[in-house]
Amino acid sequence: MHFPSVLDLLIWVPILAGLVVLATGSENAPNRTRWLALAGAAVSILPVIPLVSGFDSSLATMQFSEQLPWLPDFGVSYHLGVDGISLWFTVLTSVTTLIIVIASWETVTKRVAQYYGAFLLLSGCMQGVFASLDGMLFFVFFEASLIPLYLLIGTWGEKRRVYAAVRFFFFSLVGSLAMLAALIYLWAQSHTFDIAAWRALKLDFTPQLLVFIGFLAAFSVKVPMWPVHTWLPDVHSDGPTGAAVLLGMLKMGGYGLLRFALPIVPDACHFFAPAMIALSLVAVIYGSLLALAQTDMRKLLAYSAVAHMGLVTLGLFTFDRMGTEGAVVQMLSYGLVAGAMLLCTGMLFDRTKSGAIDAYGGVANSMPKLATFAMLFSMANVGLPGTSGFVGEFLVLMGAIRFNFWIGATAALTLILSAAYTLWMYKRVMFGAIRNARVANLRDLCKREFVLLGAMAVLVLAIGVHPKTFTDAIGPSAENLVAQAQGSALPTGTGVASNNHATVAVANRLPG
Repeated sequence: MHFPSVLDLLIWVPILAGLVVLATGSENAPNRTRWLALAGAAVSILPVIPLVSGFDSSLATMQFSEQLPWLPDFGVSYHLGVDGISLWFTVLTSVTTLIIVIASWETVTKRVAQYYGAFLLLSGCMQGVFASLDGMLFFVFFEASLIPLYLLIGTWGEKRRVYAAVRFFFFSLVGSLAMLAALIYLWAQSHTFDIAAWRALKLDFTPQLLVFIGFLAAFSVKVPMWPVHTWLPDVHSDGPTGAAVLLGMLKMGGYGLLRFALPIVPDACHFFAPAMIALSLVAVIYGSLLALAQTDMRKLLAYSAVAHMGLVTLGLFTFDRMGTEGAVVQMLSYGLVAGAMLLCTGMLFDRTKSGAIDAYGGVANSMPKLATFAMLFSMANVGLPGTSGFVGEFLVLMGAIRFNFWIGATAALTLILSAAYTLWMYKRVMFGAIRNARVANLRDLCKREFVLLGAMAVLVLAIGVHPKTFTDAIGPSAENLVAQAQGSALPTGTGVASNNHATVAVANRLPG
């Protein structure tokens, strides 16, 4: 008899809670539904305690592993485990679920049971993505997450919500089909979907390139990378705040590149490294310039996400431990910061029904508590030392500089550009004289909102002040992953394996 493990509970408790909310929730008793969803989210976070306390930060191997046969004839198993990288993503998922349930308490008034049920189901699927050690199991959870996300965007968004939902679904589906082809090819070569077995495969160079393209097609959409980022501004401006926060806080794309592309097809990663670095730098600069040009707060934050996630892909493809560790911290940190800023803008939008920057001015006079929290989160978005935003950016930039000085220097422009658009938005919205009667009548944060933003502020400061808690667990796993990425998966005797670092060597010969 199989007794549920910690990872089982992380995945299936929110899924079962979502099903219970869907089955028992009533439009005639929305508060009961909300409390039921809150209870489900609170119980879902409890397995995080033994997971974190029982995790050995000195090990790079998978921990809390379990494997049960699922479809043995096809080499598919129910295989779960976490290392220092996936550990914090599972924690962030549980925290995000609780945050969104609380944040949506008063803003969601229609189809309350369906809304909370969808979010709890989505949370369970996300936990499955981060804990899966079987390729097909990963794909099932990865694809299942699209369904509640599509419904959330298309049902509880603004005027163009259906367009935003269809656009997001189309981008994601096309990429996922390419990834499925890559997974099936790897199965055909190994007759298993075990990810550890795939890392030991010896693949010729051309198949590696094709597998990498399949992975990139799926994960680049979820990062999101330039130029497949165009669905994100629509979701931010026309989707519900909760969906935007979730997409901002959970980074499936970067995690997928870490778990699949780098260790399984390292030679293809090195071949495409110059292109990936170039795309990352374009995302940093182009995304920042577009953010400067925005007149809507939520679209500005969407392009800010594109710029900041450009640093993540840059850190991954430097093949440097510091850069890789920084990329993971940046995903976790920016998830918190982006989620907090989206909640702040969502609170303004819920009160005024406008996301236009020009519709505000002098908000600090009416909402001093919100202005204080927004200032902290803005400083974290800029990368101020002492906040979580500084840690990830610093590590990525140091890794990039160790790879090549000029690449690191170009990426460092994000520090200037992010300060420009973030402080510009903050000044226009929060400072100055009260511009209109609608702003003058704004009510400040209620107790629920204050506690919510306060908890996120504590997390942002905790990572910034004492990052060692997080990096100690991430470090060994990042070092192991970089060692795999710096190796070769080419068959011996092909005459090509010795050249798998050619692109990196060329980049390192650049001036600096």
